[in-house]
Amino acid sequence: MKILQIMAGADAGGAELFFERLCVAMNKQNSIEQRVLIRNNPNRKSRLEAGGVEPTELKFGGKLDWQTSRAIKREIDSFKPDIVLTWMNRATDKCPAPKDGNFIHVARLGGYYDLKYYKTCDHLVANTEDLIDYLIKEKWTADKAHYLPNFVAEDIAKPLDRKAYFTPETAPLILAMGRLHENKAFDVLLQAMARVPDAYLWIAGDGPLRDELDKVAEKAGVKPRVRFLGWRDDAAALLSTADLFVCPSRHEPLGNVVIEAWAHNMPIVAADSYGPGTLITHLETGVLVPIDDSATLARGIKNVLNDPELARSMVEKGRAEYEANFTEDIVVNQYLEFFEKVTAPCAASPV
Repeated sequence: MKILQIMAGADAGGAELFFERLCVAMNKQNSIEQRVLIRNNPNRKSRLEAGGVEPTELKFGGKLDWQTSRAIKREIDSFKPDIVLTWMNRATDKCPAPKDGNFIHVARLGGYYDLKYYKTCDHLVANTEDLIDYLIKEKWTADKAHYLPNFVAEDIAKPLDRKAYFTPETAPLILAMGRLHENKAFDVLLQAMARVPDAYLWIAGDGPLRDELDKVAEKAGVKPRVRFLGWRDDAAALLSTADLFVCPSRHEPLGNVVIEAWAHNMPIVAADSYGPGTLITHLETGVLVPIDDSATLARGIKNVLNDPELARSMVEKGRAEYEANFTEDIVVNQYLEFFEKVTAPCAASPV
């Protein structure tokens, strides 16, 4: 089977990183012949090449960029894919509509996108059940809206040297990861840290609120115990170094970071936003606290740090949840079964 994947996203982001993982995973499948098109991005290109994937870079400009659509059409005409899998709005918008059934167009969504970009698609894939409900409410029929979860990397990495980050070896170390955006609620976590006086916090990520969060840390009196690490590509090493992972998000539609924590045997405390709240069973696979509640978040953090048996139990059960539902083999097999299903004779025609 021939699969053409197309991504025009930014350099960093959950969907973009999963796209890279899926491309590399599909490259290992003997039953798949794959071609990959990406927006000009040296970092993404090098990461894909390291995984054995040779992508083609295109411009993916604005409305006046007609060259990218033409280049995609040439790729389709020469490669003759069975399925074109486009990721998010721009890649989907630039993809020409199937003509006389020459390929099946599948688009993958990672949020509540404007569906005007998806009118010519044959099928939509979403990574949460809630997104499937959204698609059905927007008049996509159940046989054309498909839930396929993400998987996360299970790389084993050595812990980082805490001294290099001016962090005591004996201090409890909390890790948070994500874009420095209002949705991620790192301001709430910084305020909670004032109630966890012995712990240090590493935040891996960057974004528009970097300076503002620095001021929040200073106002809360925790700045000496906080390290803003910027964007990182060593999540496995960070998770090996920390003692606890915290996801304080106000809005988190999936919660890849929860699955990453489970995969790396890390206890987790999370705000009860949609993604973590759907994934985590409270006090079994993690601790859930109310959104925007720094005091309860602090209590949750201290409860886990001060109760090794609770932390051990949550790690064990979180790992079991990961192994049952979110490993690379499990999710890739679901994608392969989906591809076989939608390319079978008598598969449904476009909406």
